[in-house]
Amino acid sequence: MLEELNTIVESVGLPVETGVFSATAPDEYVVITPISEHFELFSDNAPGMNIEEARLSLLSKGNYGAKKRQLVRLLLSAGFLVTERRYIGLEEDTGYHLFAIDVAKEYMEEE
Repeated sequence: MLEELNTIVESVGLPVETGVFSATAPDEYVVITPISEHFELFSDNAPGMNIEEARLSLLSKGNYGAKKRQLVRLLLSAGFLVTERRYIGLEEDTGYHLFAIDVAKEYMEEE
């Protein structure tokens, strides 16, 4: 899932890292935080599907609206379920607006 999310974020021209942005932060970037993984669709005491969830935190010192809409469109077209979109607020000490996009995706379990 993380590989897919990184590819989508990079395709809109945004720097992206997982967990924390370790480099000098640009004016706009994304941090991906894995939230959970759980099994569904059991048969014969074995899981048939893995559901993974993550949060994309879009941080921007300017108007983030266009990138937010572009990311959501690409996520939906790649088969992700967007479970929540939420403006978290302005980080006054850094000047970044923080917008969170929570996603989930189902993956078939391989034997």
